[in-house]
Amino acid sequence: MYHAVIMAGGSGTRLWPLSRKKSPKQALKLIGERTMLNHAVDRIMALFGPERIVVVTRDEHYQVLSGQAPELPPDNFILEPMGRGTGPAIGLAAIHLRKKDPDATMAVLTADHFIADTARFRQALASASKVAANGHLVTLGIKPSSASTGFGYIKQGKSLSTVEDFPVFGVERFIEKPDRETATAMVKSGDYAWNSGMFIWRVDRILEEFKRQMPDFYAQLSQVEAALGTPDYQATIRRVWPQAAKETIDYGIMEGAKDVAVIRVDIGWSDVGSWGSLFELLPTDKNGNIIVGPHAGIDTRGSLLFGKKRLIATIGLKDMIVVDTEDAVLVCPKDREQEVRDIVERLGKDGLDAWS
Repeated sequence: MYHAVIMAGGSGTRLWPLSRKKSPKQALKLIGERTMLNHAVDRIMALFGPERIVVVTRDEHYQVLSGQAPELPPDNFILEPMGRGTGPAIGLAAIHLRKKDPDATMAVLTADHFIADTARFRQALASASKVAANGHLVTLGIKPSSASTGFGYIKQGKSLSTVEDFPVFGVERFIEKPDRETATAMVKSGDYAWNSGMFIWRVDRILEEFKRQMPDFYAQLSQVEAALGTPDYQATIRRVWPQAAKETIDYGIMEGAKDVAVIRVDIGWSDVGSWGSLFELLPTDKNGNIIVGPHAGIDTRGSLLFGKKRLIATIGLKDMIVVDTEDAVLVCPKDREQEVRDIVERLGKDGLDAWS
């Protein structure tokens, strides 16, 4: 059977102060009146149905996220005692699915992306499952719309096949976030796609890769798997998980994996990872401003003014981000919005965790 795994364990530090430890970005209403998790479930429900949609998140986020997705069975929420990166989270989901369905195929998706063309997205997922059936580890590559330096890239290799109307290529290599000159050259060549962080593979294949490339973690994962369905499960995962090394799926598995394929898609994809990303998704006024909540402005242009209750008043503001919550205010230039995560780190160092 084909299952969807929605990764919903991120902290969303670049969306502080709205995104917090107790209210992560996947639980926020950033686009319309549905939360990011709602959007993630909505766009795949027609393909998978509620029984085959799994959410991986942290213990402390279970109550808020399960309350937002009551259509999903409670057992379909897989809980980490603490975040260890996308690698361990995917491994944990894989052993749960292997216990339920040894022949399972899994689509690894995210709770913090925006996808405009949901029908085309579902078609891509259906086609990718056919490619994965042959043992390939499949990744969805996004057709670049710009020479972005904020995403990783995938260099496509030789043509493997065409499934439905989706060309399938081998992956030559993964490239970390490039500088502007390199990104421009890659996009111009036509041989590169943005790395979406979405993957499709058979559960047995990805666990083979964990065993081969991350043997220490695989041994820990095996301890957790042996306890699945027993009274010892909670004690086992709480003992084992803090010992697991933090690792991303890209570094830990994909860069050294065998038989990797990429399906290049054009689905109106955007990574809603920072305040600046909203400029691609939300409507602007005649002065290029995104305004959420009450605002009064004079000579204010190209700025994001985000608040829910208090009036935000601005004079002479240009290319700025202002976010007002009940207990914190963020003010920063738009071209430095990636540094918001540094503020969250500073809060921890300065003993101001109550605001993080």
